[in-house]
Amino acid sequence: MSRLVDYLIVVGYDHEKTGSGEGYGKIIQRFPQKDWDDTPFPQGIEMFCQPGGWQLSRERKQPTLFMVVLTDIDSDRHYCACLTFFEAEINLQGSKHEGEEEEDEESGLIQPAQVFAPKSLVLVSRLHFPDIFRACLGLIYTVYVDSLHFPLEGLIANLFTCLVPVAGGSQKLFSLGAGDRQLIQTPLNGSLPVTHTSVALLFQQLGIQNVLSLFCAVLTEHKVLFHSTSYQRLGDACRALEALMFPLKYSYPYIPILPTQLLEVLSTPTPFIIGVHSMFQSEIQELLDVIIADLDGGTIKIPECIHLSHIPEPLLQQTQAALSMVLHPDLEVADHAFPPLRTAPSNAKLLDKEVRAVFLRLFAQLFQGYRSCLQLIRIHAEPVIHFHKTAFLGQCGLIENDFLTKVLDGMAFAGFVSDRGPPYRACDLFDEIVAFDIQRIKEEDENSTKMLKHIRELSEQLFKNENPNPHMAFQKVPRPTEGSHMRVHVLPFPKINEDKIQTLIQEGLAKYQNTAPPVRVEKKCVVPAGQPVVSIMAKTESVFNSARRLEVVRSCISFIFDNKVLETEKTLPAALRALKGKAARQCLTQELSLHVKQNRAILDHQQFDYIVRMMNCALQDCSSSEEYSVATALLPLTTALYRKLAPGVNQFAYTCIQDHPIWTNQQFWEATFYSDVQNQIRALYLNATEDRPELSLKQKERGPAVPDHEKTAMDLAAEQLRAWPCLSKEKQQELVKNEESTVFSQAIHYASLMVYLLVPLDTSKNKLLRGCAAGDWESGSNSIVTNSVAGSVAESFDTESGFEDSENSDIANSVVRFITRFIDKVCTESGVTQDHIKNLHSMIPGIVAMQMETLEAVHRESKRLPPIQKPKILRPPLLPGEEFVSEGLRVVLDPDGREEATGGMLGGPHILPAEGALFLTTYRLIFKGTPHDPLVGEQTVIRSFPVATLTKEKKITIQNQLQQNMQEGLQLRSATFQLIKVAFDEEVSSEMVEIFKKHMQKVRYPQSIFSMFAFAAGQVAPQIILPKQKEKNTSFRTLSKTIVKGAKKAGKMTIGRQYTAKKKTGTLVDEKGNRTTWNEDDDVSVSDDGELPTSSTLKVSEKSTMEQLVERACFRDYQRLGMGTISGSSSRSKTEQFRITTVNRMYSLCRSYPGLLVVPHSVQDSSLQKVARSYRHNRLPVVCWKHSKTKAVLLRSGGFHGKGVTGLFKTPNPHTAAPASSESSSSLEQEKYLQALLSAIPIYFRMNGNNTLTRRPTLALSPGSERRTSRMSSVMKQVVPVHLDLPFSNSFARGVIGYRDKLFTHSNQKPAPKERVHSQGVWASLRSSSRFSHQLPTVDVGARLASKDTAQPVGSEILQAQLLKQQAALYIFGEKSHLKGFKFDLTMNCELVPVECVDIRQVKASFKKLMRSCVPSSIPSDNEVTFLKSLEESEWMQQLHKIMQLALILAELLDSGSSVMVSLEDGWDISTQVVSLVQLLSDPFYRTLEGFQMLIEKEWLSFGHKFSQRSNLTPSSQGSGLTPLFLQFLDCVHQIHNLYPMEFEFNQYYLKFLAYHYVSNRFKTFLLDSDYERLEHGTLFEDKGDKQAKKGICIWECINRMHKRSPLFFNYLYGPTESEQVLKPCINISNLKKWDYYTGETLSTGPSYDWKMGLTRAESTEESDCVVSTSKRTIVWPCYSSVSRAQPDAITKLLADIERLESELNQSPEGWQVTLEKVKVSIKEDIKLERSLHKQTSSASGLIPTNLQNFQRRSMLHLPDSSLGEENSPTASESNGVNRRAATLYNQFTSKNEESRSFEGILFKRGALLKGWKPRWFVLDITKHQLRYYDTGEDTNCRGHIDLAEVESVIPTAPTIGAPKHVNEKAFFDLKTTKRMYNFCAQDAQMAQQWVDKIQSCVSDA
Repeated sequence: MSRLVDYLIVVGYDHEKTGSGEGYGKIIQRFPQKDWDDTPFPQGIEMFCQPGGWQLSRERKQPTLFMVVLTDIDSDRHYCACLTFFEAEINLQGSKHEGEEEEDEESGLIQPAQVFAPKSLVLVSRLHFPDIFRACLGLIYTVYVDSLHFPLEGLIANLFTCLVPVAGGSQKLFSLGAGDRQLIQTPLNGSLPVTHTSVALLFQQLGIQNVLSLFCAVLTEHKVLFHSTSYQRLGDACRALEALMFPLKYSYPYIPILPTQLLEVLSTPTPFIIGVHSMFQSEIQELLDVIIADLDGGTIKIPECIHLSHIPEPLLQQTQAALSMVLHPDLEVADHAFPPLRTAPSNAKLLDKEVRAVFLRLFAQLFQGYRSCLQLIRIHAEPVIHFHKTAFLGQCGLIENDFLTKVLDGMAFAGFVSDRGPPYRACDLFDEIVAFDIQRIKEEDENSTKMLKHIRELSEQLFKNENPNPHMAFQKVPRPTEGSHMRVHVLPFPKINEDKIQTLIQEGLAKYQNTAPPVRVEKKCVVPAGQPVVSIMAKTESVFNSARRLEVVRSCISFIFDNKVLETEKTLPAALRALKGKAARQCLTQELSLHVKQNRAILDHQQFDYIVRMMNCALQDCSSSEEYSVATALLPLTTALYRKLAPGVNQFAYTCIQDHPIWTNQQFWEATFYSDVQNQIRALYLNATEDRPELSLKQKERGPAVPDHEKTAMDLAAEQLRAWPCLSKEKQQELVKNEESTVFSQAIHYASLMVYLLVPLDTSKNKLLRGCAAGDWESGSNSIVTNSVAGSVAESFDTESGFEDSENSDIANSVVRFITRFIDKVCTESGVTQDHIKNLHSMIPGIVAMQMETLEAVHRESKRLPPIQKPKILRPPLLPGEEFVSEGLRVVLDPDGREEATGGMLGGPHILPAEGALFLTTYRLIFKGTPHDPLVGEQTVIRSFPVATLTKEKKITIQNQLQQNMQEGLQLRSATFQLIKVAFDEEVSSEMVEIFKKHMQKVRYPQSIFSMFAFAAGQVAPQIILPKQKEKNTSFRTLSKTIVKGAKKAGKMTIGRQYTAKKKTGTLVDEKGNRTTWNEDDDVSVSDDGELPTSSTLKVSEKSTMEQLVERACFRDYQRLGMGTISGSSSRSKTEQFRITTVNRMYSLCRSYPGLLVVPHSVQDSSLQKVARSYRHNRLPVVCWKHSKTKAVLLRSGGFHGKGVTGLFKTPNPHTAAPASSESSSSLEQEKYLQALLSAIPIYFRMNGNNTLTRRPTLALSPGSERRTSRMSSVMKQVVPVHLDLPFSNSFARGVIGYRDKLFTHSNQKPAPKERVHSQGVWASLRSSSRFSHQLPTVDVGARLASKDTAQPVGSEILQAQLLKQQAALYIFGEKSHLKGFKFDLTMNCELVPVECVDIRQVKASFKKLMRSCVPSSIPSDNEVTFLKSLEESEWMQQLHKIMQLALILAELLDSGSSVMVSLEDGWDISTQVVSLVQLLSDPFYRTLEGFQMLIEKEWLSFGHKFSQRSNLTPSSQGSGLTPLFLQFLDCVHQIHNLYPMEFEFNQYYLKFLAYHYVSNRFKTFLLDSDYERLEHGTLFEDKGDKQAKKGICIWECINRMHKRSPLFFNYLYGPTESEQVLKPCINISNLKKWDYYTGETLSTGPSYDWKMGLTRAESTEESDCVVSTSKRTIVWPCYSSVSRAQPDAITKLLADIERLESELNQSPEGWQVTLEKVKVSIKEDIKLERSLHKQTSSASGLIPTNLQNFQRRSMLHLPDSSLGEENSPTASESNGVNRRAATLYNQFTSKNEESRSFEGILFKRGALLKGWKPRWFVLDITKHQLRYYDTGEDTNCRGHIDLAEVESVIPTAPTIGAPKHVNEKAFFDLKTTKRMYNFCAQDAQMAQQWVDKIQSCVSDA
């Protein structure tokens, strides 16, 4: 029994404390005056009465009532009902407060002096009966306000004397003595929350989704804050949210109504549920970590910083569905044609319970089987129970789910375990559901009707708990009369006589003291255990061949114990792989324990090794969910299995599995300890019951009991707890003592177990327990590979430090600390006595010391063991001139993120891990070894890459896959898309690894260029003498260095601009000395920090230089294009517009340009120097290519920049505008130069189909000139819609090449108002602009791509229309930032096109991501990170798309007759890519082997692409990283090659070869950054006289030699079309393909780009043998075999066969190309022959596909030839030719288009009996003596044939049933053979006769 009310308090407004505008309340009276003994008086009640603050009011307000919850220091809750009403203030201070009222209050017409003050009646109770409290307070107020004749003292005293039963469903009638009758109804079960309708109301206010979010937030311990304008609603919402948590209890601050004075509580760090009034909305918006729910608005706000964990699926979806069914029953029938008449939800009280039932089911599913994970530690005197969280999560299958993990870690769940853990206690509804209804709930999830039925049943039970007696007695409580609060003459609340109340209370309580209160005994019972945990996850994990795997593990273990070494070796790798499965790991522990039970614990060395490897593998592979269970199962085995090392020295298995992090996990040891203690306690009480037969007799009488040996610890505990009260004191103490000693003995056992696993075998290498990351642990043991070397290495590791003792004591201390911490925790929790704990503390150091002593002997002996046989180290073959730098280090090549080598998705052999050695040579890093899996066979595995391509070297610690221990490793990544990830063997010391890394760095960044492998092949590097600088230049040099350094530090200059200062300086000095030629004694050579050593004194005469320059690719290409002759500016020629100048022959004009340049004829050499100054690095505009038809030229230059020193050291995006032309001579020269260029550019235009070429006059043409007509618009019609995905109406300049209005202004321009601006421009860089409108009917490219800033003359509209149709003669593509402020003379016919090109840094970053996605270092843990997704994120494809798009635009412009100048960045990166691609697209010559070589030599090498710097080949570029611009260009070529496979003479392998070797340092071609540097180092020209002087191999020589030998680089599909010279590929990103260069590898030989280069005869014969032997069956493995070699194409095969036959016939072998040409010639002759034969045959011509070009492109086998593309050749013969080519190669197959077809046509043939007539194409073949038939004339596959030898007769006949109608009767004939009769029908009688005659003549001929 408990008091209904503890205190009644009257609180009023405090007039004394008013100050600063805030009012205060004070307690006027409280009853009783003394505190109760069991309930202290609640503090701070005056704040909670008026949560919004105490304020006077100018009007009488309605009385209000709400409930406040206060929590005391003992966590007991006090429920306070507050009734507040307003009284008139009669005191004089009223006027004082008038002005201080809040402005919110409505100011009505009131009497100025009248003010009302609030007063509260507060009722405090520990019970929660809100309705009763409301009635009692209401009654007291009614008696007061209506002046009823009942003494208030009596009413109040009766409140305190009313006692209420706590729970059990009993009723209590009482009256306060004011004519009232009231009934208190207690709930049936006190543990279930009472909610009335609050839960339903909460869902009504916030909705399902929001309440679920709040529910998850509360369970995962987030802060939740409600706000509303109603205090009552706040209380209900908090109550409801807490009730939803049942069976968990909320244990954090719970304040449904928070007063204004305590708002700072909201910033507390602990979770809470709090409600505040909406008036504080602005204050709470700033809270960052609080989830705010607006009850009135129905919204919740979750801050960004909060990650809310949600209920795991499928439970979330099921809960949402159930709630929807309950709350919105009409939703299900909303679509029914005849919905039921009433589908409204249940009444609020029932609905409330239905919602709670849904949450009860949810918790039952979440916690199902929780009792099976309870660990009983003690039973007496109090049960101590621990919950095994890891096991529970693992069995649920939710180890990764953060929601359940957070719930289990929370305070609420800890309370749940302590309340519900004991097996013998009072049970409630939840216990029943979780034990018995789980199966039912799972079945119902599929059936909504059953589910609803179950929910209704549960809701009825919950409803019955709150309302056990449905027929409640009539309640009567008087209410105040309507409007009583508005009466003017209401007296203040009277002062109540406190003494009288006290007396009445004592009298009332005295009555109860005489009658003993009825004590209700709580019914206790054994808690039902329920089912074990079942996985929540609906999806069953696929069992992959598990039975077979278990068999493998079992057989392997039996082989080990039977000492069958050979069988073990074979099955062990498979068994280790099988251990990746959960079942296999369990099988391992079971099998081992079986063998241990058979006393086979002592093993020999080999067996010991195998077992330890399997144990390590099991521990390494297990997921975090079952880590505990595997380690627990292995724990007893580690102390049982051992081997003898020497007499008295045994090594146990635990010494070899210490490296796993699980052993340092305190939670693991706790869980394992507790489960062992539980088993011990169970055993203790099982034995006790066996000893007491009388107990078991009693049980038998009760009925069938569980047999003792099946009882769980919980069952026994329940029995013990039930019997406990009946036991004597002595017996109780005895039981407590027994349990305590059991736990203590177990603690001793665990202390020694932990010592075994934590004290390392080799103390010098131990890293455990030192706070290192788990990944850093090294192997603490050498016995896994019982190897004598390893031990000695380990010993030498630390002996020289001389601190061995301190080291050991350090280890001992850390182990002792760890174990002591563990012992303290578990013993204190388990109730072990303090004395016992002290004993343990004193024992532990002794055990540790003894163990260390024992292990010392074990370690010493283990080092004496004979080494295990290791695979032989295989030495890789070397290239000519390649030498070993370091001998092979024994390693294991570990698999990386590429799955092919480990079986992967396709299956296949496990090539990796492989055992072998890592070698470093002067050229490569090579791993060579054999797969560890003996079943793969004796294959060699080679993975290598050139040292020069090393991009990242990373020291890692790898889990050695073979020996299952942690080892030091190295991860080496290469720019050739290769990754070598190795773990070093134990015999490799860390010193050896360091030496290896130093050597590698030395080879990677050689000191001199001549130390590089390209020059090192058997040659001595020449000494380079650095010249001394003359003093006069020093100051400027120092200045430049300082500025550069400063700029670098400030981050204003990128590393890629290191040569800027040098080149500018050279120019300045030249200018000072007025020298334009290079003299021998020229001293200008300013070198940047760390730049390559340069020799400024050139010992070459100018004449010889000239001779050699003429031989360079540049000049040869200029000659081919007809760019003019070498001439000085004086010799004028009228016919030529351009000339080749020699002004740069000694690289004085521009050091990064070639020696010979093409410039306008009219420009003097002397002025070039000034022009060059306006461009970055003096790279002035020069011509590099000319269109053969339109004669338009392609120019390239560096970007523009301003004058002066600031211009020299400019940031990458300069903002300084160039000075006006009047101020600067160089600007003037630049303008003149551009004018000269424009004059020299020919105009090309097409009118009425006539092509004419004219020269432009020196002056620009007037805008109105007719010659300006161009086909630009048609070009753009091609470019824009097709390639750039732009609407045509936007014109070329919008979206493609966008202009900024700042650049050009156009007067009188009137853009249409409705114009759409496409700002998403296709090329991210080419922005759109609003310059062009839709006004023009023929949108002719818009205003010549841009307008001029000129004041237009009269009639400007006409002039504008003409201008808009113009096409500029020259388009300058420059960076937007460079072109700002750039102005042209108005008359120049020239346009500026701003382009935003890709930054070098973006290319670098993209390449890194591309490497990571193509060659990941490990398999991604996130399944969503697929290869394609990571490829997309690298943005590599987008960059290719942008480059190709710009190139395509330029090619179109050139093809349409406009010249183009590319002036991007420094002119040697993106410019080079674009310019090269434009030439490749426009000129078929560059698509040949010779032409492509010339293109690269000219545009990339001669024009100064910084290969060394961009490829990161030199020490100076070491920090800048690799920027593969050339690779990007090759990838673009590869993309075009894919789209036009017949247009290129070279194949894809050629591109890969270049991609590999441009960074490999194998050839000298791609070394250094310009021709000038190559000349300085003497590598530019070959000196033919001096053989010794020849340095290095040139890649082109090598390619040409290889090409002559074999068709390695040749593309058999090469058949260029004459008609389509310019390629216009469709370059949408969807059309781009991933280049297989990035992902392919050949582990059998290493990269295929190196083994071809020995070029010895032996290798070529071996290669041909390989080709010949392909007829035999071979297995081709992905990533191991070279597919192209194993499966060559048909033509290579035939060529090899011819070569073999020639050698057999002793003929002199011909080159492959000669043979191929002969075949092509013979095919052409055959085609001509066929054409003459088939000119008469017209019947077939309609059947031949006309789209020959299309067919030709797709036929991947035939030999293409150039004559097939001619437009005038007849289609029939072409088609025959195409197929005939195959016939030449495969004469054993017959093509349908052959000479042997003597007659052919359509006949109807009747099928076998009862089948219909069908038309077929019949061919009569005299040669083969057959009548063949096909489905159609185009069909190449013969459907069947009739052998003419079997024909007996051919006779005309009458038609039969079902014959084709409308056919002449005489068109039928029969053909009888020896086998059957055939019925035929021709098209008419004449054709039938022809067929009969032909067949008969054929038969008679035979």
